[in-house]
Amino acid sequence: MLKNLACGDVEGKFDVLFNRVRTIQKKSGNFDLLLCVGNFFGSAQDAEWEEYKTGNKKAPIQTYVLGANNQETANYFQDADGCELAENITYLGRKGIFTGSSGLQIVYLSGTESLDEPVPAYSFSPKDVSSLRTMLCSASQFKGVDILLTSPWPKYVGSFGNSSGEVDTKNCGSALISSLAMSLKPRYHFAALEKSYYERLPYRNHVVLQESAQHATRFIALANVGNPEKKKYLYAFSIVPMKLMAVAELVKQPPDVTENPYRDSGKQAAGGKQIPAPQEESACQFFFDLSEKQGRKRPSTGRDNKPPHAKQPRKPPQPPGPCWFCLASPEVEKHLVVNIGTHCYLALAKGGLSDDHVLILPIGHYQSVVELSAEVVEEVEKYKATLQRFFKSRGKRCVLFERNYRSHHLQLQVIPVPLSCCATDDIKDAFITQAQEQQIELLEIPEHSDIKQIAQPGAAYFYVELDTGEKLFHRIKKNFPLQFGREVLASEAILNIPEKADWRQCQTSKDEEEALARRFRKDFEPFDFTLDD
Repeated sequence: MLKNLACGDVEGKFDVLFNRVRTIQKKSGNFDLLLCVGNFFGSAQDAEWEEYKTGNKKAPIQTYVLGANNQETANYFQDADGCELAENITYLGRKGIFTGSSGLQIVYLSGTESLDEPVPAYSFSPKDVSSLRTMLCSASQFKGVDILLTSPWPKYVGSFGNSSGEVDTKNCGSALISSLAMSLKPRYHFAALEKSYYERLPYRNHVVLQESAQHATRFIALANVGNPEKKKYLYAFSIVPMKLMAVAELVKQPPDVTENPYRDSGKQAAGGKQIPAPQEESACQFFFDLSEKQGRKRPSTGRDNKPPHAKQPRKPPQPPGPCWFCLASPEVEKHLVVNIGTHCYLALAKGGLSDDHVLILPIGHYQSVVELSAEVVEEVEKYKATLQRFFKSRGKRCVLFERNYRSHHLQLQVIPVPLSCCATDDIKDAFITQAQEQQIELLEIPEHSDIKQIAQPGAAYFYVELDTGEKLFHRIKKNFPLQFGREVLASEAILNIPEKADWRQCQTSKDEEEALARRFRKDFEPFDFTLDD
């Protein structure tokens, strides 16, 4: 874990900055690096700098700075490849990658955007941005960088995010930097020049349900040192280098994560063209249409944009042959049934992971959640909420999953996990990690979305729902391990019963099953909402 400081425009106020750093270090302990963006020097020659240049004064921490943003200060930065300006103060250079001994990767781009030829010494061009992108993104294992340092803000950074205050991000900032940030996927991006502090909500670097989950980016713009309004100009943060992190930990999404603000503008910005502002999403509901490769969104106004019409209730479809789970079927092992509602019923799982591992099943023949009628969905949700309360009263949280693949009747598996066993985040991490190990794309579903918004009837899929309401989804295209959900929950990371990963190894006698069912019915009775009907 590295402790770093980032700073906005210093503008020659070196004593103010370094005295503040000393105060912080006295209170919070030593930091590893100080990263300065924006204007490091003031526009006039300053005797204060001579004190540092000659060694009479010394920066209290290893300090890295960006280059000039105007002609007046360009003479301080004679070497385009970077150099030491004074003891403990280093100019990084016009553009490049700095990798510390810890493996921390910092990409830097000095100056302001210019489309002119020749490019001024205090500016960067589309070619500079393109060369940085090529240098990094051409690697097959490229996932992103730890830190991006630029002086200008990226254009449109405020889109989809919290207010940027007095700075209009649609009309200020650099489109080239927007493009660079889109490609490099920095975990932190620092900028300055606008004399304003703005910590944007973190944004995601992947398209939900179309790409594997990736880490989020935090953009922080810092004010100028010693400003009279006391706006924040120094930002402390801790970071573990990306290369040292487990994938599941790296891709964890913050609860307040937003869409990528540069989503619709990256390609055009790469060429230095004027780019349109990303379209803010309207408040109306959207469905994710995965039937097309582009995964475009279609508004919920009905097919072909015709107004929606009321659906007529339909009878549940009948099974084409014998079904083990249709309640009226003679094949059902009725001694395992523990509760019956109007449209659904509960049954103990045969060969369950625990004695209270249950299934939520529709009484009629439905293959998946996607195909359920509205009244069945309503009762499924009622059962889910009731089971959550039931298990919580017994010191457990429940994990629910469905595998709509090589199965003919919907089975919602509900597995209780003791609260003392692990946290919800641990369960989520275990699913993501094991999915990646088996090259399964397990994607987070947007909050307040459900499976019917994502998968078309007949589509094969697997999904997990955690007790927090978070959902993970995989669209099955070819093969899929049938015991995947059980294997993850049975693993050492969660229930630590790997020998129970295959249900066939967990079967007991009918007498034992009947005894477990009787016990569950008795325990569940105080929570049984069907008794109120």
